[in-house]
Amino acid sequence: MTRVLSTSPQRPSDVVADVPAADPAAVAAADAARAAQREWARSAPAVRAAALSAGADAVVAHAGELAELVVREVGKPAAEARGEVARAVAILRYYAQQCFDPVGETYPGALDFTVRRPRGVTGLITPWNFPVAIPVWKAAPALAHGNAAVVKPSPEAAACALRLAELLTPHLPPGLLTVHPGHGDAGAALVDTADAVSFTGSTAVGRRVAARGAERGIAVQCEMGGLSAAIVLPDADVERAATHIASAAMGFAGQKCTATKRVIVVGDPAAFTEALCEKVRALRVGDPSEDGVAVGPLITEAARDRVRAARAGRVVVTGGDADGGWYAAPTVVTDLPLDAPLNTSETFGPLCTLTTAPDAATASASPTAPRTAWSPPSTPTTWPPRSSTSPNARRAW
Repeated sequence: MTRVLSTSPQRPSDVVADVPAADPAAVAAADAARAAQREWARSAPAVRAAALSAGADAVVAHAGELAELVVREVGKPAAEARGEVARAVAILRYYAQQCFDPVGETYPGALDFTVRRPRGVTGLITPWNFPVAIPVWKAAPALAHGNAAVVKPSPEAAACALRLAELLTPHLPPGLLTVHPGHGDAGAALVDTADAVSFTGSTAVGRRVAARGAERGIAVQCEMGGLSAAIVLPDADVERAATHIASAAMGFAGQKCTATKRVIVVGDPAAFTEALCEKVRALRVGDPSEDGVAVGPLITEAARDRVRAARAGRVVVTGGDADGGWYAAPTVVTDLPLDAPLNTSETFGPLCTLTTAPDAATASASPTAPRTAWSPPSTPTTWPPRSSTSPNARRAW
């Protein structure tokens, strides 16, 4: 039997989860989810709101334990892990209230009206880097509006997803929220089964998910890679900018689609380069459970090796390092061509590039400048939203 094995990236010998991998046929069946969804969709808004509120209370009651599990399983620094759990609670409470939102509109002058209806079974494919918040921000709106939620978490975050389900499912009808730890075949089975899909992961896989959803004619939302940039203008507060950019680029070992990966300095870069290097050197690297650690390990040995290979070039500064896990020192790379891989492709790790531009107009027009993109609200208002399959999609609502 195929199994899902999750180990701690800071202590690879620590097995956090060792569970059977989901059978794709069982994922595809989704019989319990469909049966539960039909009843759930007919339930009163107050019933759904009470269930989500109770789920939020359960997470609050176990917040410390859940944050420690996030630290242990994915190597997220403790302060960030606590913040993520708090965010999950806020999302659950928000959607508990959104259960009471209008479900349609009427139009004067005729008997014209609209009614929003649940999609049915939603397939939620979630990554490891936000192992609590992302499953919640996908599942909570789905449940609030009368859908069932089937979650296929990343194998590296199986324990977090299973523990989250243990906290939430006692407050929901049996089968309404299920978690299926597994590999790519389980995710593919879910895409072939669900009535709507929300995916967060790599661009390559996301494009396949979007294409398959289009073939089936279902709603699909994909959040894929990012390559965020920051432009530092000549009148910037150098110390403040360097502090924020160092944290944004290297925090959680840079393992976020929103991490700053490209820094474009307008004018003479000397002062800012020196300040950024100083801030990066000051970041503490080590066991993420220890207070003050900003940069923990990479999620796997392969991820660590990939980052070390990618940073080969003109290294301006390398920060501290640590032993015993999958660590890569925070690194700033400069003097790379604009079309260099680090300037054009996402590298999930604690590194960023630094380039220069003579003026703001040139920086904004540069291939390495931030792309113009719509910024979503902190909380969505409908489920599901319009499909987003761009490689620049930012948020997995």
